Amino acid sequence: MSKVLFLDIDGVLNSNFWKDSHQTEISDGALIDEEKIKLLASLVKETNSEIILHSGWRFWFDTELKPLCTEANKLVELLEKENLYISGVTPDLTTEEIRKTKKFSLVKADEILLWINLHNSVTDWVVLDDLDLHSDQIKQHQVKTDQTIGLTLENVKQAVKILSDNK
Repeated sequence: MSKVLFLDIDGVLNSNFWKDSHQTEISDGALIDEEKIKLLASLVKETNSEIILHSGWRFWFDTELKPLCTEANKLVELLEKENLYISGVTPDLTTEEIRKTKKFSLVKADEILLWINLHNSVTDWVVLDDLDLHSDQIKQHQVKTDQTIGLTLENVKQAVKILSDNK
């Protein structure tokens, strides 16, 4: 493993649910946009990178990355259509307070950096997320998607550049 793509789901592989409340829950995985999956596939194939899930969706998988609910199962099915697979998930550093307030962005950067430190074979990495992850180190590697649009071709080009530049 040398190139890693840290993948968030909401605001990256979907966008339709970002209505006024911003906290609308996804009911059945139907809001995963298959066009966004195809864009993701082009990125993964061009860079030969592995997908590490750093989304809250990672809690919908067991320790062997088997889906535990309909949403996760639908995500896996859509990824597999494009020959994509989740290789791992970031560790959980959330606290009860963070879970209550849903301020996951406060620990996402630390979770990603911890994962990288535990996997010393990583040479290049990129983060796809619609949130500000409050870290200068992460910012250099992040492609920040627009939550109202999700992943775009321009985002993919930016991610390819990040994964191709040896820093």
